[in-house]
Amino acid sequence: MDSVDSASLTLDLGQPDSAKVNAWKRMPECDEFVGARRSKHTAIAYKGAIYVFGGDNGKSMLNDLVRYDVQEKSWGRALSLDAPPPRYHHTASLYNGSMFIFGGYTGDIHSNSNLTNKNDLHEYKFGSGQWVEWKFTSRKPVARAAHGAAVYSDKLWIFAGYDGNARLNDMWTVSLQGPHHYSRQWQQVEQDGTLPPTCCNFALAVCEDHMYVFSGQSGAKITNHLYQFNFTTHVWSRVSTDHIVRGGPQPPKKRYGHTMVTFNRCLYIFGGATGQILPNDIHCFDLNKKTWDIIIPADISATPTGRLFHAATVVGDALYIFGGTVDNNVRSSEIFKFQFSTYPKCTLLSDFERLLTEAQFCDISFLIGPEAEEVRAHCAFVAARSPILRARLLECETNSDTGMRQLVFPGTSVQAFKFLLSYIYCDAIHPTRNGEDPAAPAVIRTMTDVYNLSCELSMKRLEMLCIRYLQCHINLSNVLAALTYSSSLNLSYIKEYCMRFIVKGGNSKEIVMSTEFEELPKSLIVEIVRSSLNQPVMMLALSGSTGQLTDAPDANNIINDMRLFLASQGSQFCDIILMLDEEKIPAHKAILAARSRYFEAMFRNFMPSNNCVNIAIGDMVPSKQAFNSLLRYIYYGDVCMPPADSLYLFPAPHFYNFTNNRLQAYCKQNLEMNVSTENVVQVLETAHGIGAGDMKRHALDMIVHRFNTVAKLPQLRLLSKELLLEIIDTLAQCDRNNSHGIHQDMVTDTEYPNQAPL
Repeated sequence: MDSVDSASLTLDLGQPDSAKVNAWKRMPECDEFVGARRSKHTAIAYKGAIYVFGGDNGKSMLNDLVRYDVQEKSWGRALSLDAPPPRYHHTASLYNGSMFIFGGYTGDIHSNSNLTNKNDLHEYKFGSGQWVEWKFTSRKPVARAAHGAAVYSDKLWIFAGYDGNARLNDMWTVSLQGPHHYSRQWQQVEQDGTLPPTCCNFALAVCEDHMYVFSGQSGAKITNHLYQFNFTTHVWSRVSTDHIVRGGPQPPKKRYGHTMVTFNRCLYIFGGATGQILPNDIHCFDLNKKTWDIIIPADISATPTGRLFHAATVVGDALYIFGGTVDNNVRSSEIFKFQFSTYPKCTLLSDFERLLTEAQFCDISFLIGPEAEEVRAHCAFVAARSPILRARLLECETNSDTGMRQLVFPGTSVQAFKFLLSYIYCDAIHPTRNGEDPAAPAVIRTMTDVYNLSCELSMKRLEMLCIRYLQCHINLSNVLAALTYSSSLNLSYIKEYCMRFIVKGGNSKEIVMSTEFEELPKSLIVEIVRSSLNQPVMMLALSGSTGQLTDAPDANNIINDMRLFLASQGSQFCDIILMLDEEKIPAHKAILAARSRYFEAMFRNFMPSNNCVNIAIGDMVPSKQAFNSLLRYIYYGDVCMPPADSLYLFPAPHFYNFTNNRLQAYCKQNLEMNVSTENVVQVLETAHGIGAGDMKRHALDMIVHRFNTVAKLPQLRLLSKELLLEIIDTLAQCDRNNSHGIHQDMVTDTEYPNQAPL
């Protein structure tokens, strides 16, 4: 609760790199004489440069080593002494100042001679430019190409690929530590868990202690599943399909010849071939949230065309892709840069989830099931997400002893209700968080209970997410249990879906012959038999009933619900008054405490008896408009605001102790991008009022250089005498500099663009 450190007001305005976030930029193309166009090559980053080795140019295999200097934006040939034989579909890995090339396909593709897979290992030492082949006297991995490689714990790990006859999914490792490579031995890794199918031309990336593999060429088994391998336990697992119960984007389509890199605990996938299509979109998998997303490139992007068998690497906070096969089997010599977003991630859902887990400031008690087990929550969240629960809360009185409202759900399982609360706070449910089989009968039963609850409470989005989950995970082993349970609850949609699954294709014979079928109630057996006899009629009757429930509506997500709650619906549940000067602003303790450690500590230790809290940011009282922007950020993560509000709120993350500085980063971007001749006077006045000296100087400089335009603004005449005198002093200083021969570049409209607020 101390005043804000003046250092936190340093905005460091300059060239707005944030304008380039999520933007593609075409870099200088590699010249033909350097060794340009190619595909099936490798690229790794080392000390500010990208090193490209091998591949093919459409006529012959290559073994040249070319270098792209990221800072100088220039291409050249790297020193390469005793290079390995030409090859493509090899791998390149970086370790301790060396690049390691393993395997690949070699020979003369033009004359179709000496074509063979390799299992050799070559080390390129960046310091000397010398290649060294490692020699092994013991067992080695089978020769292969189009495999994957990674470095972890001082070892090189090789996975899968194609040996010339079959696709593989074996794994081998060799130590890279120490000088005596001739004494090393390859070791085959005993893998456990759910392995990826045998595959080649897949994408592989490493993040912390896991290796990730996505899609590839697996014959009839090709999928778009993401697998992870734990380097410590040697166990594979399929990454959760939580997108089904989060309403997020689907995984990328199955593909091959694509690339995948890691940055800031996210996996980024680009390119490849999906059937006859070469997509050029970027898919991102957040390893913390376990969700996929599609990155929309910035408007200024020079987006590359789709391609496969290109190479990708990360330098600093940017992705670089080079080469690849583009339309009509043409090899590319293009290099593109994609600028990652380095802004802190939105913590809205994790903040809300923490509040639910810690159960602080609860003001509602749910009594669940026949045993009346108590589950506590917060009225603000429950009322924001469910109109029916909101109405029921208004009807029940607060217990004078506990200070809590109480609602009873005698016919609901505790597990299902906790899933419901998870959705209310986090916009998602986690049926497999603890490693459960997503298709286990117990999980299907619980998800059916959640679906029943969502129907009862008219929570349409949750209802549709449950439908999506059940549609994905009802299978031959659990469909009869799901049918029996949904029938007992009179859930006609789930029951009909199970019926259709049973009579579909060849499912009915296997199901009817099972022991579980014999144990079904007689009425259900009769329905199944009759449905089988009338299968075409049933399929026609149900064909129109499922399409409308396939996608969850965005209108009822947590952001829109909290927006409405802040604007109007939450007024009857306010339990705290925020005093902004003399104005009273009703709010909700639970939401403020979830998002701000400042408010959490206050409500826990220093809560005023009158439930009124004076609002300031350090020694500064923000404007009402700026404070409304702050509340929008707290309630639903909104970062859109006028530039003047950004000046007020720039120090807010520090003062209110938010989880990270996301708001501060967007305030800085807003100021960099949106200060214009139309609003610069307002920005000057606000910067002066809150003591933001560097922003004030920036505004004064802009006013001086665009004075002919700014002088016509009516706002200028409303400034205080003090600020008008400062403008005159700055103009005079500018004239003195010019008279002494100091060159002042006139600022153009393009340098201070009048852009719409973010």
